[in-house]
Order: sequence, then structure tokens, then C-alpha cells
Amino acid sequence: MTANSSSQLWIYDTTLRDGTQREGLSVSTEDKLRIARRLDQLGIPFIEGGWPGANPKDVQFFWHLQEEPLSQAEIVAFCFTRRPNKIASEDPMIQAILAAGTRWVTIVGKSWDLQVTEGLKTTLAENLAMIQDTIDYLRSQGRRVIYDAEHWFDGYKHNRDYALQTLETAIASGAEWVTLCDTNGGALPHEITGIVRDVMQAIGQNRFQSPIPKLGIHAHNDSDTAVANTIAAVMAGARMVQGTINGYGERCGNANLCSLIPNLQLKLGYECLEDSKISHITEISRFVSEVVNLAPDEHAPFVGRSAFAHKGGLHVSAVERNPLTYEHIEPEKIGNRRRIVISEQAGVSNVLAKARTFGIELDKHNPKTGQILQRLKILEQEGYQFEAAEASFELLMREALGNRQPFFEIKGFQVHCDLVQGEETTSALATVKVAVSGRDILEAAEGNGPVAALDAALRKALVNFYPQIAEFELTDYKVRILNGHTGTAAKTRVLVESGNGHQRWTTVGVSTNILAASYQAVVEGLEYGLLLHSQAEMALIANS
Repeated sequence: MTANSSSQLWIYDTTLRDGTQREGLSVSTEDKLRIARRLDQLGIPFIEGGWPGANPKDVQFFWHLQEEPLSQAEIVAFCFTRRPNKIASEDPMIQAILAAGTRWVTIVGKSWDLQVTEGLKTTLAENLAMIQDTIDYLRSQGRRVIYDAEHWFDGYKHNRDYALQTLETAIASGAEWVTLCDTNGGALPHEITGIVRDVMQAIGQNRFQSPIPKLGIHAHNDSDTAVANTIAAVMAGARMVQGTINGYGERCGNANLCSLIPNLQLKLGYECLEDSKISHITEISRFVSEVVNLAPDEHAPFVGRSAFAHKGGLHVSAVERNPLTYEHIEPEKIGNRRRIVISEQAGVSNVLAKARTFGIELDKHNPKTGQILQRLKILEQEGYQFEAAEASFELLMREALGNRQPFFEIKGFQVHCDLVQGEETTSALATVKVAVSGRDILEAAEGNGPVAALDAALRKALVNFYPQIAEFELTDYKVRILNGHTGTAAKTRVLVESGNGHQRWTTVGVSTNILAASYQAVVEGLEYGLLLHSQAEMALIANS
């Protein structure tokens, strides 16, 4: 089935349930509400909120949404079928589902006979009764049902007839969607295509003798094929796409909606989101990673910071002439942007392109251009890394061009640390001497470590001259040993990320002395923040 036959797809986000099963990921009720509301704004039609009754957090989540509903998305409660040899109407799990107050409910049932006999420890007939009784009861209570056929593809391969019986039972009981789940993540795209087509044929022939349902796909990424498997299923006829933001999920994760939606909509012509919303995919990816406190995958397709980064000189030159040479889509379509990376592999094209991003126009015949490139290569040989510290590279470039603004001059610093054996706390005292407008300033400050003390002393020395420094904050600090074979004499690279509440920038320092490397990065971080503030003020004056 091609995209032209039926282009509408229904995106079903399970970040708040399946995604939170990722190892190391934990969210509060408030976190879940924030993510749900952002997904709602994006236009996701189905948002699976969790398993009511499984934990107090999910119960509170559904209570909150009863009081303040989402604007357009259907919030979905999740649960397994009733327990073996019980009655659905008397099962506490099912009652918790009803108490969640959602219009839609997703019920998971077993498709694989091995899971029935070994996992549930019951008979194949009782499993069918569990599916029927659960869906019948929920339908009698006014709920609309999505049926997730767990371990569907493994079940189909081991016992096709029984797997189809489980679907037949769910459909006959009133499930409006049936979702085929690659729960173990072991299927490959060609298998997905063949099996989904077989199910579509059975549905088309009305083998089930029931109202024809819509088909969905739920893929896990254990074989690194979840996105490919989902696309294969859609092209074979599935119309509900289940997945998570950033591919979060148990083990190796789920199908990544941040890759699926652009592929399906921009490349295959399916309708997933409103055209105006798809440009927010990168934003939602980074928002969710921030809320769940996991570092974004910088190399993630479509939304990663490096997804449209160009480092090799020949690549940069080609992209400058025509981005199609090394970009599969326009990054702006999904809210990302092109980046020209500066490193020892850079050519003149990199320097020129990067200069333009700083608002600096350079000519390749300008001797300064070659000097900047040569200086870059020498410093990277010494251990500097400017592709991760673009703020430091801009300062280097401005210095070479003679327009690096001298906000202050460093005269020296000292750091004293007190280490008390047996105690975890460390106190540090830093003294710095700087000159501002020809005036020497000597200040001291304490911190819980030498870098914190240095940062505090510098701010204390400069804040009276530059009050905006009070808004700057050090947001990240990374240390890398560059030549570990030399032991304690090893050279150290320090990356410092700073911010002002609106922007973030990274600076770098390198030295055999970790404090000197840290000091260099912190100093340049403050200097670059002042540069940004100065540029903003000049732009404001020019526009007034």
C-alpha cells in the first residue's frame, strides 16, 4: 500500500509509559504533565499517560488531567487484560483504569502461545477469554479500546493461527484499533512487511466477521531497526504509529518519533502533524531530554546538534554552494540548523562560513584568513577542541582580526584548598587580580572547590563594572585528560558551558595545570558573555 492510498496516520506517543521504563530515567508527576502538555501543543492525537493503579504517580497524573484536560489530544490509560480465571468487572486493575476517566484505553494481551503457557501459566483458551472479557467489560462502561497485541510477530512466526485468533477475539469484542507489537525488538523490516500484509489481507477479506478495525505498529529497537520496521509496517497498511520521543524505552528503546515523523511526512507524504507543527520536532526532542534530565544525543538523526554539522573542508565548500550536496533535508523544516564545525580538519571554507555566523565577513584572499586557519590547526594540535567551544573560536578570530574587545585584563590568580582527611567537604579560597579601564582590582572569594572559588572571585572583581555578569551562570564543566600515559603531568582540556538565561556558549582551556585550564575557560566564558551583551545593546540602539 502506497502513501497515496490513505495518507492519514495517527501518532500514538508512549513516552510517559513505555519511555519511562528506560534504565536511568525517572520523572515526577509534574514532569509528566509538562511533557503531556507540550505533546498536546505539538498536535499528537494519542498520548499514553501510564498505568493507573500501578503506582501513585500515574494515579495523580490522570487526576490532574481530569481537572485540567488537554486541548486536543486523547489521553490514554494503559493496562493488561484481566488476570487468568478472574472476572474483569471484579479485577482491581480494570477498576483503576475506569477511575482514570479517559475515553480511550489501551489493553495489552498475549499473542504468543509460549507467553501464554510459560508467562501467564494458563491455557490458550483462557487467554482468549481474558481478551474478550476485558474488552467487553470496558466497552460496556463506555470506553473505546486500542488493543496492543504483545509479542505479535514472535507469536505469528511460532503459531500463526493462534496469533490471528487473539486478534479475532479482540476485534469481535469491539477493539477499534489493533496494534501489532514487536515486543522483543527482534524482527527485521522484510518480516514486518510480509506479516502486516498478511494481517491486512485477513482484515480485507473480513476473516474476523466483525467491523473492520484500523491497524497499528509498536516496535522496539533491540535490533536497531525500530524506525525501519515501523516505516515498513506503515507502507504495508498500518495507520497508527506508536513510539516515544528520542526513542526512550526499556532495554534499547522504542521507535523514535523524532525520526519517524519527518521520514513519514516529509519523505513519504503521510500526514502525521499539521505542517506548521513539524518544525517543532527538534524543540520537543530537546525539551523532553531536559525534563527527564538526560543529555541529548548530539548525533541523533534530524534533531541532534550534529545532524547537520559539517566538518571536512570539502564538505563545507560544497554545502556553501548547494546544501543538497551533503544534507538529505533542509534542517529548518524540523527546527534544526546547519552548523559549520571548526577543527584541525577545517579548510578555508570552514573559517569563512563560521565567520559569517559570527557576523564577520572575511575574504579567502585576506592574509588574516590563512593566519586564523593556521593558528587553529596549531592550537588543536596542542589539545584545544574548537568544534565543541565555538565561543572560544570567535574570540580567537576577533583577536586575529584586531577587534577583540578588551573588557578586562587578567593580572594573575592564586587558589588555596583545605582538605580535611575523613571529611567529604572541601573548601577553597581564590584570589584574582584584574585590570578594568586601567584600574587594578584585587578580590578574593570562597567556593566548595577551586573552580567555583575562581569563578566567584572573578565575578566579584568585575560585577561593579559589568552588572550583567550577575546574570551569567556556569551550566556545565567537563574535564578530559589528553595524554594519560604521562600520569599526573598529563595535559588537561577543560570545557566550560555558560549561560545568561537566554543563550548558552562554550569555552575551552588547555594546560598541564588543571586550574590554569579551568581559569582560561572560565575567563573566556565571562568575556564572551560580555561580548554578547554588548552586541545586544548595539542592536537595540540601531533598531531604536
